[in-house]
Amino acid sequence: MLHVYQDVTLKWATQLPHVPVAVRVGSLHDLKGVIVTLSDDGHLQCSYLGTDPSLFQAPKVESRELNYDELDVELKELQRIIKDVKSQGVWPMTEREEDLKVFAVVSSSLDSVSQATNIEVGTDSVPSITVKITLQNRVVLQKVKLSVYVQPPLVLTCDQFTFDFAVPDMTSVAAFSVYLKKNYIPSELEGNAVVSYSRPTGIPRVIQCKFRLPLKLICLPGQPSKTASQKLTIDTNKSPVSLPILFPDFASHSDDDQINVMGFRLLGGSRVTLLASRTSQRYRIQSEQFEDLWLITNELILRLLEYFEKQGIKDFACSFSGCIPLQEYFELIDHHFELRINGEKLEELLSERAVQFRAIQRRLLTRFRDKTPAPLQHLDTLLDGTYKQVIALADAVEENQDRLLQSSAGLRSATHLLILLVRLWQKLSADQTAILEAAFLPLQEDTQELGWEETVDAAIAHLLKTCLSKSSKEQALSLSSQLTIPKDTSRLKKHITLLCDRLAKGGRLCLSTDAAAPQALVMPGKNPAHPP
Repeated sequence: MLHVYQDVTLKWATQLPHVPVAVRVGSLHDLKGVIVTLSDDGHLQCSYLGTDPSLFQAPKVESRELNYDELDVELKELQRIIKDVKSQGVWPMTEREEDLKVFAVVSSSLDSVSQATNIEVGTDSVPSITVKITLQNRVVLQKVKLSVYVQPPLVLTCDQFTFDFAVPDMTSVAAFSVYLKKNYIPSELEGNAVVSYSRPTGIPRVIQCKFRLPLKLICLPGQPSKTASQKLTIDTNKSPVSLPILFPDFASHSDDDQINVMGFRLLGGSRVTLLASRTSQRYRIQSEQFEDLWLITNELILRLLEYFEKQGIKDFACSFSGCIPLQEYFELIDHHFELRINGEKLEELLSERAVQFRAIQRRLLTRFRDKTPAPLQHLDTLLDGTYKQVIALADAVEENQDRLLQSSAGLRSATHLLILLVRLWQKLSADQTAILEAAFLPLQEDTQELGWEETVDAAIAHLLKTCLSKSSKEQALSLSSQLTIPKDTSRLKKHITLLCDRLAKGGRLCLSTDAAAPQALVMPGKNPAHPP
């Protein structure tokens, strides 16, 4: 350490790389005050205090007048170049071969021996179907994991797989079976296979593949019903197709004369009837429960599109001109919300009884440890009664949770059906339908802390405030940043009704606040559809 003093005041201190045995101050060329040190091994070092001053001075800038005509010409040229680049694409798309290819194949027939175990569907024999996921790698991959997901109450015999792609150009197949476990139907028949892996460089990647399960996995042929409380009519622009042609896997040879009516029986007991009009281009779907209409209606539209596509007809379209069934939808919302409130009350009551049970236990233990124990004063009876209450409340919480899961599946099915009807009614594009699905079908799990009602209400309120707003005053309204369980569903139902009303008056769903100009459209129900 080198210390520089002025009299007895320390002015500078610095660390030297060696211990000097001699120190001198000298001048080297034009640099004065150089400190020269010599170590015991002959190392000579020249040091100076401070840093080198910067002798560079920026030259003065000559002021010149701007030529605005030249600047305008230059600006137009730059704008032309930017426009050309935008039209060609900033980043030209180059075809790149994927590291991993994933294919899903669903068996064309049900399993000869059902793989269903621990089912709760009643007396019906539950079928299963095999799905095979094929993976083909191009390069060496690490940590390859396959996860498969289907909508509950559908379950898989195995949903997690791992693979080892140590060499390129390998092919691996994962096979599993899918079946219905509970006595209610899923909201979707679409499954999703997600593969995560890492490249040799350590970069993680994810690839997914979707597959569609057949309707016969959760549905059986049934007798048509002449009466039903819930009915929907789908209009088309082509002549009706014979139902046995559309649904050959549900057609019965004994009913060859009934080509315009077909019955379906969902596993669990619900029945759905499909009718094709003989005189008009309409199809009617009817059932006793509103949510049961979804899968058959969606399957009908998909099979109609596939049928006319095979016929080479490209202008086939479906529409809906009836009343949007909001009242039936609101009843499902109220039932789902009521189960959430009941679950919250049961959990609070269970927590209170558990605290009471532990308090009684502590008192009993204190008396048992006492050398001169006092009378129990019926604490043992109170402990036994509290224990029975805890067990009963735990069973009630579990039962309510099962009912809530069933209600959530039914509400999700009804939501899919509502979105489908709104899309057919307003002829929404794919992007607009995606916005509607994002608002009504949140991705998170339905829990007590964050449920479907408050999440959907916030999303719809945002749409009403932005792209579906009627004035700038509505856009200026601030939305609550905290999602909490509401007191009731009146606000949510009001927002859903308002959303349908805004769409009927020409509102356009978009991600920006610049909505399209309203167009005059007919409100649903003004021209009610006649039954086929």
